[in-house]
Amino acid sequence: MFRPGHSQMRPTLLAASLALLLTACGGGSAPDTAAESATATAETGKDAKDVKPVAVEAAAAGRRGISASYAGTASLVPVEEAMVVAKTSGVLDQLLAEEGDQVVAGQLLARLDPDRKGLALAQQRATLKKLESEFARSSELYERQLVSADAHEKIRSELDIQRAAVDIAELELSYTRILAPISGVVAERMVKQGNLIQANGSLFRIVDGSRLEAVLNVPERDLAKLAAGLPVALAVDAVPGRRFPGRIDRVSPVVDAGSGTFRVVARFEDQPELRAGMFGRIEVEYDQRADALTIPREALIEGEGETAVFAIRDGKAARVAVEVGYLDGGLAEIRSGLVDGEQVVTVGKATLRDGATVEIVNAPAVAEDESPEGVEAGLTGGAQAAAQ
Repeated sequence: MFRPGHSQMRPTLLAASLALLLTACGGGSAPDTAAESATATAETGKDAKDVKPVAVEAAAAGRRGISASYAGTASLVPVEEAMVVAKTSGVLDQLLAEEGDQVVAGQLLARLDPDRKGLALAQQRATLKKLESEFARSSELYERQLVSADAHEKIRSELDIQRAAVDIAELELSYTRILAPISGVVAERMVKQGNLIQANGSLFRIVDGSRLEAVLNVPERDLAKLAAGLPVALAVDAVPGRRFPGRIDRVSPVVDAGSGTFRVVARFEDQPELRAGMFGRIEVEYDQRADALTIPREALIEGEGETAVFAIRDGKAARVAVEVGYLDGGLAEIRSGLVDGEQVVTVGKATLRDGATVEIVNAPAVAEDESPEGVEAGLTGGAQAAAQ
């Protein structure tokens, strides 16, 4: 069925859509052209005054003292430590020391039941007394040539053997007294009163806490730098804010082929706050320079086969290769590449490029004119710049 006016509407709608499309294309041409023009201007270097500087933080290179050190971690171990063991068997009759007790060498720690050992000693002494009498009688008869030399020597030998048996019995009896082999503190007690103790059974562990040492495994490249007698400093988490002094006691003369390290033993004496088993950070200072050119360590840029910094020269960042000497905490010594007082970028260098214009945001502002007229002129000029 034919509908009047339906065919005439299609050209009208098509014309309207085409007009809108042309209008949209024509309206967007000006901004696109302006963006392309700005890009081309930036690429050709024109209107450089319109390029926004990169905000950075900087610090000046300066001369100060710096020290070279090696830092590592290690656990403290006692120089002297002894495991007290029973030298004979028996029932633990008395317990005279407890964990935490301070003891001295030779102090009685415990006692085993001495009755059996005492009776054995009495038996051996009685036998010895009998043989001594027989030997005395044999000696008289031998002088009168009433006893042969062989019989007399046999009695002498039996007497010597019995004397040794008495000594052994006395030693066994003395073993019932458990004595401290070294001075120190009782770190551990393994037995209780009334236990049956076997020979070579562990009874106590004694630690001398007055002398502690820590073993560092140092890379072989530092072998020539560390020597016995150098001062060290120890920091432990158990005593925050303290640094405990010590010294290198000995340095191993050989390098472990498997790990490529050598052993350095540091000793700490007469410091009651330190305990065996503590884990600490040890720093060994092996050299000092009183007048070194230094910069903050965070200014260094590692990579591309060299160490560099971004120096600020004429308001722009210049990538400069530097030779680094000692590193001490947050400072780095600069052997070459910079001069005293030259500023280097410390924050913001990650996105910085060589030759970029920079603005130091942590530098103190300097007012050129603080008079009311100057302030008003500055405000007026700023308002005019904003309006433009």
